[in-house]
Amino acid sequence: MHKTMNFFFAMCGRYILVQKAEVIEKTFQITIPQHIDYQPSYNISPGNRALVVTSDQPREAQLMVFGLTPSWAQKPMYLINARAEGDHNPDNLTTYSGAKGIITKPAFRKPIRSQRCLVPADAFIEGTTAEKLAKPFLIYLRGRKPFAFAGIWDEWINRETGEILKSFAIITTVANPLLAMLPHHRSPVILEKEMEAGWLRGTHLDDITWMLQPYPAEKMNGYPISNLIKNPKARGKELIEPAGERLMPEEAVQGTTRLDLHGMGRYKFR
Repeated sequence: MHKTMNFFFAMCGRYILVQKAEVIEKTFQITIPQHIDYQPSYNISPGNRALVVTSDQPREAQLMVFGLTPSWAQKPMYLINARAEGDHNPDNLTTYSGAKGIITKPAFRKPIRSQRCLVPADAFIEGTTAEKLAKPFLIYLRGRKPFAFAGIWDEWINRETGEILKSFAIITTVANPLLAMLPHHRSPVILEKEMEAGWLRGTHLDDITWMLQPYPAEKMNGYPISNLIKNPKARGKELIEPAGERLMPEEAVQGTTRLDLHGMGRYKFR
């Protein structure tokens, strides 16, 4: 892989996936091949290899690099996020409901049509707009894990070595009310369970871009964590210990909502 790594992203540059392989397989109705070295992580960072389920291989997980390099690029670009609005909505207005410029952006217009993927996750890390990961929060879905980000992928060939780089980006959209509380100006696109098959197999752009909406805030919650998460080499579960109160009350949830490790290879929310 090219040694110079320049990352380009606006948000959602860290996320968590610590489920057992069997849970991921059951949730997404896939298999994780034995040759794949799936490693649960509390800090999936740009440049890491992570699990995805692609439109051309919807029954088997693959490992790809987090940070998309378009097939036509001269060198790796590592685009972490793809804006649903493209160049529209430059002020990140939460009320924006206009054109989805992702369909015309050079890096994304081919992948959004034919190279979409699910990006499994248990939660994601978001910082404030101003302080970024100096003031991070763990954001999770109430009663649902793992879930899937809407992603796109591409394949790039190193012209010098012939090495093939498969990589992906997470699509983002306007902030929902929970993300706006941080405050942050963007949200990752999280697919409702019933949308996942359509995201992978859909053929009509209108049907695909309709899914690029913020996830309902009332189905999410979050809490502040240590800024140790900024270190991409940090991996321990202490990274997600609460450093303050939850953003919203959890009347319907018993106990502390967090990710815990239960023995070798056994992971769950509680």
